[in-house]
Amino acid sequence: MMKKTLVLLCCVVAALARPSDKYTDKYDNINIQEILENKRLLEAYVNCVLDKGKCTPEGKELKEHLQEAIETGCEKCTEAQEKGAYTSIEYLIKNHLDLWHKLTDKFDPEGKYRKKYEDRARANGIVIPEE
Repeated sequence: MMKKTLVLLCCVVAALARPSDKYTDKYDNINIQEILENKRLLEAYVNCVLDKGKCTPEGKELKEHLQEAIETGCEKCTEAQEKGAYTSIEYLIKNHLDLWHKLTDKFDPEGKYRKKYEDRARANGIVIPEE
């Protein structure tokens, strides 16, 4: 009886685990590299999340969840979103440190999460200039 109850409980928990526990995967097929390597597109996305410019639908979605994703280590991200997040962070640190600082100034003014992401970038061989 105990075993049947445990199996039933597991089924109920699995049924209650909703896909909404993750961010929408609607934009998971966006070519992150194309955005990062196109200065105009990159600046448009940065301006969007910094409240300094218009947002595309993808930009609005990013802006809506960015703070939470930073604070939780992308806990609700799909696999593609998590990969894209780390690709973006490392690209910004390596190629556009000024934009990285603008973003971290807004979304992590105390530097609580910035160090974690920069340490990960260093572990992946990215040299970060001392300030």
